[in-house]
This record gives sequence, C-alpha cells and structure tokens, in this order.
Amino acid sequence: MPAPSALLRPRDSDALRAELRHVATEGGVPVLFAGEVHGGALLLSEFVGTRTSLLRGLVVQSRSGLGGASMVAGRPLSVADYRNASSITHDYDTPVLSEGIRSVLAVPVIVDGIPRAMLYGAYRSSAPIGGRAVDLVVASSLRLAEELRIRDEVDRRLRMREAQLSNAESAGPGPEVIREVHAELRRLAADVPPGTGAELLRLAAKLTGEPEAPAEAHLSARELDVLAQVALGCTNAQAAVRLSLRTETVKSYLRSAAAKLGTSSRYEAVTKARRLRLIP
Repeated sequence: MPAPSALLRPRDSDALRAELRHVATEGGVPVLFAGEVHGGALLLSEFVGTRTSLLRGLVVQSRSGLGGASMVAGRPLSVADYRNASSITHDYDTPVLSEGIRSVLAVPVIVDGIPRAMLYGAYRSSAPIGGRAVDLVVASSLRLAEELRIRDEVDRRLRMREAQLSNAESAGPGPEVIREVHAELRRLAADVPPGTGAELLRLAAKLTGEPEAPAEAHLSARELDVLAQVALGCTNAQAAVRLSLRTETVKSYLRSAAAKLGTSSRYEAVTKARRLRLIP
C-alpha cells in the first residue's frame, strides 16, 4: 500500500482485523484470515479462529493458490474441497490443511482496479461457503475498499499541502519583504556617503529586476523614495518621518511623480511604477 502519513493515517491492518471480527460475529464463519497486498504479493497478518501459526506471515504470490488466483481475477473465488481442487495451485497445502480447512472463500479488496488486500473465510467441513457468509465477506471487502480509497485521498491531499508549504518556504522572500528591503535601501542611500549611496541604489534597483530605471519615466531619486514608501502602505506623514522630509515635501514629490507617470492618484502612481519595474 502507499506510504502512510506518519501523523494521521491509521494502520490499514487494524481495519482488516475489525472486518474479520465483524464477519465472525455476524456470520458465524469459523476461520477467517486476511492480509495486505504489497507489490503483487499478499502477506497474511490477521486471523480469527485459527489453531496453528502456520498461516501467520505467509506470503501468497500472484496466481498462486486460491488467494493468488482471486487477486489476478479481481473477484471472489471459492473451492468446496481444497485438498482435491484442480482449479488452483497447491503451493500452500501444508499451512492450509494443517488448519483442517476444507472449504475456502477468497475475496479481494480492490481500490482503483488494484488489489490492496485479501479476505478469506473458511470451513473445516466440505460444505460450500455461500449465502449470508459470502454476502458478509463481500460487503466487508467493499467497505474496506472505500475506507482505503478515502485514506489514500487524505494522504494525497496532505502530500500536496506539504509540497505547497515546502515550495513556499524555498521560494524566498515574498513581495512585501522585497518592497520593504527596496524602500529601506533607498532610504539608507540618502544618509550615507555618495559612493556607498550609489551602491545601495544599485542594489535597490536590482530588486526590481532592472539595472536602470526605464527611459519612459525619468523619476528622480526622491520621487522613487517616496513611491517606495507609499507602496508599503505609508501615509504621507509616515513617509515624511521615514525619509526625514516634511509632509508637504512628500506630497510635492508624489504630485511630481504622478505627473511624470501620467497618473492621477497615489494608487495609480504606485501601480504604474511597479508595472514599469521602478519599484518592486
């Protein structure tokens, strides 16, 4: 079966065991056993009513024995006289006959066309298994198939969520962080020596993806500084404090930048500046 979620997926073997107990209680079938299919081979692990340990841990290969034939056929199969049945191979006669089993029913648990588990019901008499017993085992196989399908879907969605979170973590800083860094670099550039300031401005421009401002919008350094602060959601007064300017000066730079960009509002100016990659 697919690798289970370490946190949420319960053991599929527990679901198998619960169904065996249900059939034993409701149908009176004296011997029941089941197991999960891994890579085309069945591993028997759950038992009700067995007398020996010979079936425990038995690996049933595809096409071998009654269970292997049922896996390949994808449908229930049964034999009324196991010892003399000519329709199956007898690879597992020793553990089966040691239990005194004579009549056996094998039912596959099919999920999306693939056998994921097998359920067996058996009598120690040659009376064929039929009627209510068959109905109960088949109903259990259908419930298990639906349960496993649901668990698989939960696992799939968890893996998708984990992949999304992993991608988000490895994708680097988000746009808001980039804008903050850009605005801070431009702010710092105004307060340091010219050479260092030029280097800071170069780094800030690198965040926008353009080594230089596009020729179509010749914004001054201070106009870009103000737009960068506004892009972070700063009011005129807040931008003035951060840039060590007067509020009226900030308004003046905004009006000038908007005129050069051909816009009529703060929002439009920031939007167009981003589109031109003047600010991130």
